Amino acid sequence: MMENLMNNSARPRRRFLSDLGTGFASLALGSMLQQDGFGAQPNWAPPDGLTHFAPKAKSVIWLFMAGGVSQVETFDPKPELTKHGGKTIPDTPFASVLESPYIKNRIELVKGDANGKIYDKLYPLQVGYQKRGESGIEVSDWLPHLSDCVDDMAIVRSMWTTASNHDAQLQFHTGRNRFDGFFPTIGAWVHYGLGSLNDSLPQFIVMGNKIGDCCGGKGTEGADYLGPEHDGVTLSVDPKNPLPFAIPAAGAGSAERLKAQQLLGRLNRLTAGDYPRDAALAARIKSYELAFRMQTAVPDVVNSLGETAATHKLYGTSGGPTQSFGRLCLTARRLVERGVRFVQIYHGGGGAGAWDAHSNLQTNHAKNCQQIDQPIAGLLKDLKQRGLLDETLVVWGSEFGRTPGGQGSNGRGHHNFGFSVWMAGGGIKGGTVHGATDELGFHAVEDRHYVTDIHATVMKQLGLDPHRLEVPGRKRLEIDYGHPIDEIIA
Repeated sequence: MMENLMNNSARPRRRFLSDLGTGFASLALGSMLQQDGFGAQPNWAPPDGLTHFAPKAKSVIWLFMAGGVSQVETFDPKPELTKHGGKTIPDTPFASVLESPYIKNRIELVKGDANGKIYDKLYPLQVGYQKRGESGIEVSDWLPHLSDCVDDMAIVRSMWTTASNHDAQLQFHTGRNRFDGFFPTIGAWVHYGLGSLNDSLPQFIVMGNKIGDCCGGKGTEGADYLGPEHDGVTLSVDPKNPLPFAIPAAGAGSAERLKAQQLLGRLNRLTAGDYPRDAALAARIKSYELAFRMQTAVPDVVNSLGETAATHKLYGTSGGPTQSFGRLCLTARRLVERGVRFVQIYHGGGGAGAWDAHSNLQTNHAKNCQQIDQPIAGLLKDLKQRGLLDETLVVWGSEFGRTPGGQGSNGRGHHNFGFSVWMAGGGIKGGTVHGATDELGFHAVEDRHYVTDIHATVMKQLGLDPHRLEVPGRKRLEIDYGHPIDEIIA
């Protein structure tokens, strides 16, 4: 049957797909192709992988802290919170923040625990700050290792978003509120626009604790209408099982796997010969061939035994609270070193997220900062000493910040009106602070940036114009594109 399939190249495409779905080792392939809906627009072709203008970066490492990191305890010090701690906002000189035009929805002053509310009793800072580096930027004492890297970082203190609950995790990655539905993520757009630098590795890799279904789930790493070939590929930092989904089926020997790989190669050649304009079909078959190559390439990447003792010490991979996240950061360096375009790492995912400090903020943030501080600083230092930081854009962020007012006795609520994100490397102007919140850290008031401005900045550094990345039949809003933050670009 297979010989008939491969030799009868004159049969119509619909018949081709039908026969494909009945062949040995190709049942899944035929099903996936049909589910993906190839053939709807036979003349459409995806981007060719070329940049639209000269890029300043080749790869992105996207570090996402799930749960909502307090901006006022990390990168945006507000001593007035301590000075007026225990007072209500109307009883301070800053009562006008409650009349800000940036509050678009009616917000009720409450003392309960409802998300998205203003907590009007100010909660003092729970950590000190020091001026760091030659730039003298103030960074939290909970982040001593990252403080050493501040001269390579551009901190944006004026971020805002619309979602006040943890669906903002999805919004941070797609630019859209969950009520709008699912859309391609920033990693998917990069994959879609630039293609591959390494034919044996995926170009969009996801690591760490996954985002909960409550907050976007797979949508935070998905490609949606761009097609599943642009989805993030989950990677486990376990040399024994780095690709759990790619374990060969029970009973499938090496000979059978080789035959399946050969079949895919022949299908690819058939496609090129009989359907030369069907770029989508060709790309999909190519992705399946990649899956075979990954089974050899990926274990090598996650196996860091060949790294020096000094490197492991730099990332904190040998044990203690830094071990887990340190291994993720080290693997991220090894991935971009091998040409992976976009590496997305979650910290504290699952449910609402580990940084969601409605209570015990001091304990919560001190613990989480300890887990990520040395590994991320190690990543920046390692990239720099290897000459990779100039071509690798590192982005750190969280879905929103936390309220200047206290929730309960020792926590902070969700806060979407003003929070901080930072970038480093990849043509970014280090030692820079851009934008500002008011004296209480309540509203982004100077050089305000919606989350898609981060996306637009990433795109620009990679040499992509998001307006030129289009899919027929899909209309995007202007806010979807964002605006590059030119002030932090070198």
